[in-house]
Amino acid sequence: MKFEDLITEINGFGRFQKMILCISFVGRFTIPCHFLLSNFIAAIPSHHCDISSLDVQGILGNLSREQKLTVSIPAQDGGTPASCHMFSYPQFHLLTNSSSSAELPVVECQNGWEYDNRTFISTLATQWDLVCDNKGLNKAVATIFFVGVMFGAAFFGGMSDRFGRKPMLLVSYISGMAFTLASIFSSSFIMFAVLRFFSGFTITGIVIVSTVLNVEWVDIQHRRLVCIIDSMAWAVGSTSLSLIAFCIRDWRWLTVAVTSPLLLSTVLWWWVPESARWLIANGKAEKAHYYLHKCAVMNHKEDVISRIKPEALSIIVTDGGKKNYSYLDLVRTPKMRRLALLTGTIWFCVATMTYGISLNITGFGLNMYLTQFVYGAIEVPSKLMVYYLLEKIGRRKTEAGAQLLAAISLMINIFIPRDQWVGRTVVAVLGKGFAVAAFCTIVLYSSELYPTVLRQNGMGYNSFLARLGVSVAPLVLLLDSFWGHFSQTILCSVALIASLVAWQLPETRDRCLPETIEDVEGTGKNLIKDQDKQEDEEKMTMNEHKEEL
Repeated sequence: MKFEDLITEINGFGRFQKMILCISFVGRFTIPCHFLLSNFIAAIPSHHCDISSLDVQGILGNLSREQKLTVSIPAQDGGTPASCHMFSYPQFHLLTNSSSSAELPVVECQNGWEYDNRTFISTLATQWDLVCDNKGLNKAVATIFFVGVMFGAAFFGGMSDRFGRKPMLLVSYISGMAFTLASIFSSSFIMFAVLRFFSGFTITGIVIVSTVLNVEWVDIQHRRLVCIIDSMAWAVGSTSLSLIAFCIRDWRWLTVAVTSPLLLSTVLWWWVPESARWLIANGKAEKAHYYLHKCAVMNHKEDVISRIKPEALSIIVTDGGKKNYSYLDLVRTPKMRRLALLTGTIWFCVATMTYGISLNITGFGLNMYLTQFVYGAIEVPSKLMVYYLLEKIGRRKTEAGAQLLAAISLMINIFIPRDQWVGRTVVAVLGKGFAVAAFCTIVLYSSELYPTVLRQNGMGYNSFLARLGVSVAPLVLLLDSFWGHFSQTILCSVALIASLVAWQLPETRDRCLPETIEDVEGTGKNLIKDQDKQEDEEKMTMNEHKEEL
């Protein structure tokens, strides 16, 4: 008996599985909030030089605030005070002739900055003056976090295979909460950056472990549905972030607010079961029988599990096999090398494009909270569309088409004038929807392309490259300082590349999943079975036509 057969008999998508999904949903809710948190905590409010150094002896007299700014700070093209420069001494003549300030001597801010607190009470920029020459550090915060996520994905993937899903999930909950809450007490930017790195490193274990745990407890027929439900947590979290950030304008309290669900997740962890598949593969049949019995009872299938003794579980065929595989097996054979290259390229490109769009909520001139809300809301219809298209037109066409449409959206925005903010935002939202569809598709697509013996390693490798792409995305946005459309051009290019690469992958719809490397190389038993199945279907179709004639 195979494990999939046993799960099907005790109801592979019953109350027990739905309980696991609901519990994991709470923890997964906080992941998109943290992934996009830098949009708000690292925002740069309007600012100008502190002019108190020019008024040491009270020489500005009884001038109004506007007049003091006029004689102390040069005006920009829009008439607002310059952000990074001030006059070396007061220019009183500007009170009567404000048009002659271009040739006047200016210096960099001498005594810090004054910030507009109407939108934000406090951000990282206002906390440590991350403006002007240091403004790039605000984007670096996101990159540092995602580098931590990248290494954390590899760490928790390996540790959950070694020590089990449930204990590593608790480690991720507690350590993620601890490092994140510690970061709000940072006394310097360096200290905050280090703690933010470890926040990303630890918190990513939630999504890595819970995704595998959810899939391992459901039957094959419902895995596609579970992947879509899991991804909906991202849509809910992303949408909710805009509402939470709108109500909480201080970066410290906002960090606390989006982390607080982990406290509830830690309590609910006691009801999370260990993966029975993992327990059987590691020789813990009695513990596996205990959880399978709980599953059967909750799903009203006690009669099935009562017929199976713990000793019988030890002979259940699992996907692990006897050989230990490593990441090196991804490149030992020709077709596996090609598969790893193609999927790795797509994961890197789709992650760079998706987060390049998601992290740019202030680049369209509209309210950043509204933009974030719409960016999150568009994920719901996008993922519902994916659920329909995956079976209607297949994985390859869905992935390549979504990437192509995202590239077209990004390309259109390059040619829309910057003063047409509404049009640019609408096109960007459509691009975000197509990017999310591509991301959602490639996760399921890749799991079906890799053989069972290398599926965990293959997904870990792809996840690593995706996190690398996410780390690059904030740096790509910085290129707009050289040319206003630089980042959009790069994101459009990587989307086109991913679309072309996706067409090189084989279709997996209605195909048997590969079990071994030989299946991928074309010499395995499953491939022969799949071909025989297709031949039988063709013969049945021909016989039906003959009967009609």
